[in-house]
Amino acid sequence: MGLGDLTVGERGKVVGLERGDRSYREKLLSMGLTPGTEFSIVRQAPLGDPVEINVRGYAVSLRKGEAQLLRVERL
Repeated sequence: MGLGDLTVGERGKVVGLERGDRSYREKLLSMGLTPGTEFSIVRQAPLGDPVEINVRGYAVSLRKGEAQLLRVERL
């Protein structure tokens, strides 16, 4: 499941990252989105891009392309 499959208010956990642009993967990891990290969906733009999540106590906005690299599970 991808991050885009969750709706505002839902919680999820990062289970892995897809292969893709290495710089995006490194950016996501440096923002603390490592496997096992829990997060919640705070808000989403009307067309789904960007999406704001709360992870490790801070807010992160991700573009759709960045978010598609995350493999998540619903909690």
